[in-house]
Amino acid sequence: MKKVALVTGASSGIGQACALGLLSEGWQVVLVGRRADALQETIAKAGANAANGVAMPADVSNEEQVKALFEKVRAQFGRLDLLFNNAGISLPTTLPGDVTGDDWRRMVDVNLNGAFYCLSHAFKLMQEQSPQGGRIINNGSISAHVPRYGSIAYTATKHAVSGLTRAASLDGRAFSIAVGQIDIGNVASDMTERMAKGVAQADGSIKAEPRMDMSAVVETFLSMSRLPLSANILFTTVMATNMPYVGRG
Repeated sequence: MKKVALVTGASSGIGQACALGLLSEGWQVVLVGRRADALQETIAKAGANAANGVAMPADVSNEEQVKALFEKVRAQFGRLDLLFNNAGISLPTTLPGDVTGDDWRRMVDVNLNGAFYCLSHAFKLMQEQSPQGGRIINNGSISAHVPRYGSIAYTATKHAVSGLTRAASLDGRAFSIAVGQIDIGNVASDMTERMAKGVAQADGSIKAEPRMDMSAVVETFLSMSRLPLSANILFTTVMATNMPYVGRG
């Protein structure tokens, strides 16, 4: 029986690349995002493995949609072996006094509330299924540890994701649910295109930053997904070697 994975934010970037990586390794993959057409385009990229991909559009910031999503997964597959809690958004560089309440709530709704809704429903399904257990991998970002200039909303939500990871990892022990976090820095994608041109630094300057190939992220993620449930990578960081992170600022 094929193992079942669910990837949020699967229509582009890291989510898309990791979903395709799972498909290439024989997983049955549920791809989640807001646009059905983009999810189908991602599945088509899997080639011969496309038959193992299923698009289930949903907005992770909407609690009712997430509930319906996991009910559909339970009904269609009967279990879930892996959740990649990846969906997230960011804002342009903005100082704390200029972040609007609407922008703050939007960040919290997607990056934190959405991550919790998905983790909560995945945890319950993994707890109740037979055989019991599964793996949850949260996408934390290096901003879960060290902030980037002008990113208070993103940084706060990603620090909170680390709390989700630690708490769920502890709570999951009794049910063979392994919870870990991948913290990614400067991967080449549409979302980080501006880094190649120049982004604000802690000293006020604008500088281009090195980026790494997406394959480095996929290999790190797949290494986590391949582990037996008796082992867990609680936190791991994969980053562009020369990016300004260690000693940032």
